[in-house]
Amino acid sequence: MSQQEDPNRMLRDAVTAFAARDTSITRVRQLRDTAPGFDKAVWKTIAELGWTGIMIPEEYGGMGLGLGEMAAVLEEFAKTLSPEPLNPSSVLAAGALLHGNNEALKKKLLPGIASGEILPALAWQETEGGIDPLAIATRAEGGALNGGKRFVFPADADGYLVSARSGNGPAVYWVDKGSAGLTVEYEPRADGTRCGRISLKNVKVIDAQLAASGKTAGAALQRAVDEATIMAGAELLGVMSRALEITLEYMRIRVQFGKPIGSFQALQHRAVDLFIQKELSFSVLRDALLQTAADASGLGLWASRVKSRCSEAGMRIGRESIQIHGGIGFADECDIGLYLKRAMVLSAWLGNGAVHRRRYAALAPAEAAA
Repeated sequence: MSQQEDPNRMLRDAVTAFAARDTSITRVRQLRDTAPGFDKAVWKTIAELGWTGIMIPEEYGGMGLGLGEMAAVLEEFAKTLSPEPLNPSSVLAAGALLHGNNEALKKKLLPGIASGEILPALAWQETEGGIDPLAIATRAEGGALNGGKRFVFPADADGYLVSARSGNGPAVYWVDKGSAGLTVEYEPRADGTRCGRISLKNVKVIDAQLAASGKTAGAALQRAVDEATIMAGAELLGVMSRALEITLEYMRIRVQFGKPIGSFQALQHRAVDLFIQKELSFSVLRDALLQTAADASGLGLWASRVKSRCSEAGMRIGRESIQIHGGIGFADECDIGLYLKRAMVLSAWLGNGAVHRRRYAALAPAEAAA
């Protein structure tokens, strides 16, 4: 898609200008291994610009736009490794609430999420590598939640949308931070951010906190996870694009044997291979956004297709960029390593390439039969 064909060019330009002014790799380094791991002042500005509410309908204080617009924003932010949790909070968590069936809770929480005043997190995974949102062991019985969740991000949320198994099937409850019986332990991630391991011991909940139940809860969880998975692909595209740019710049200025290393045919071939991987990722993401905008029935299939392609490409470009940089690429002072670490986190989050290839293989025959 050329610049003239990109319907979100103005939005991209706005994000690029903001990122150039208010985000930097230096800031990313300073925020590593800190709490909450991102800059609340930057988050507030992002919210004031309306980007936290891109996918929230106007009736709840959002912009009422779609995945295409959010993908443009996330891709550009990813190029600067911005640690603000836009996808986990404004797509994954907000989506689980939005697609639920508690209208009163939507009216209570979604305007605050859109304005950036409420930072939510979806607590749904319980096992390492699991991507089935209906594989739930946490129980909702007798007005209390008991169980545990892993890989919750952002860990320092204002509240958590917790999936549980009830007498009516799957359910999603809103649990405020600080609720009695709720504890959060922090687990470091490769890029210096941290996720949460949540323990729920007799956490009291009432019907007003029930965001979704039964089949609606299952559908809401799956749709939110699939939407966030596609958006993770957009983030990976941003990371790999900038990593490749940095590497090509290095190949132009690094001199060996009296010549820039970019003049060596072997490295030129490797660079072309990496460029092809990036373009393939762009193509599958573009197709997914176009197809799901027209018909969301194949959302899961497209989510796995995007994630498998972008995860593999992001990791390959990150690793080979390190190799092309040589010994300096392994040094923490070299920025290229930060891009590999972010690619590692995004590749694993919501399922890596291998997991999504298996899911795609399982979903594709059913889609073809339909």
